[in-house]
Amino acid sequence: MKNALLFLMLLCGSIAGYAQAPATPAKDTTRIWTIHGENTLLLNQSSFTHWAAGGTNAFAGNINLNYDFNYKRDKWSWDNKAILGYGLSEQNNTGWRKNDDRIILNSLLGYKAAKYWLYTFYGNFQSQFTKGYTYNDDGSRTLISAPFAPAYLTFGPGFAYKKNDSLRVNFSPAAARFTFMHNDSLSAIGSYGVLPGHKSLFEFGSSLDAYYKFSVAKNISLENILKLYENYLKNPTNVYMDYTLNLFMRVNKIVTVNAGVEMINDPNAQIPVTTNGVQTYHSLFQVKQIFGAGVTYKF
Repeated sequence: MKNALLFLMLLCGSIAGYAQAPATPAKDTTRIWTIHGENTLLLNQSSFTHWAAGGTNAFAGNINLNYDFNYKRDKWSWDNKAILGYGLSEQNNTGWRKNDDRIILNSLLGYKAAKYWLYTFYGNFQSQFTKGYTYNDDGSRTLISAPFAPAYLTFGPGFAYKKNDSLRVNFSPAAARFTFMHNDSLSAIGSYGVLPGHKSLFEFGSSLDAYYKFSVAKNISLENILKLYENYLKNPTNVYMDYTLNLFMRVNKIVTVNAGVEMINDPNAQIPVTTNGVQTYHSLFQVKQIFGAGVTYKF
């Protein structure tokens, strides 16, 4: 965790340095590649000294990197997105714990079929940087995830509706999905649907990916990201869902206030729950919320 904190501090310094001198190059309409990037540092702090009503000192820092690499020529298009996120929080008597950890790579190859319709082939990869734990009331912790444990790889042919970069929906009726489990202890207990002792799980089904971003008011926008997956091979009614809602409020060119909530329903994710000293595993509805103010550098 100390190494992760050092990495966070170094990355914060580099982003702050970039943000001091943002550049806005003129758009070149002749280029077939378009590259956009957004680096965001969010901070959140609460501090109390002799406060009669009580309170707990807390600090949190989050780094989010969001890059787009898009290709377009004639009827062909190729949209690529990389999202990297990491965050730490600290409270009295708890030490540093991560509150965000994401590696997301998306790729969508399309061939124009009609004005807003495309024949597509898409790929998605998801994993994380560091180990994840659930913390018990007695101060102990249980490992629930690790780098490439799990890691998800999903791909398949399909078709998409894309009105613009802010509104698109892709559906694949024949999508393969691999779950990789490169951690021996998690593999031994059969985490994330992998058979005990095995390192991977194969699923075949249908996939839907949707993205919609719009302005609510001046300098305020909402971003919606939805992923659905249905496994034809086992329990097709147990649909995997991952929905993210982000609120962006821009104060000026570099200062922003961001809020986000992510909700996941994953039938394969078994979360440890300790009751009366007995630990059991259950598939639970997952919710993550992040709020903070910070700086954003775009290019």
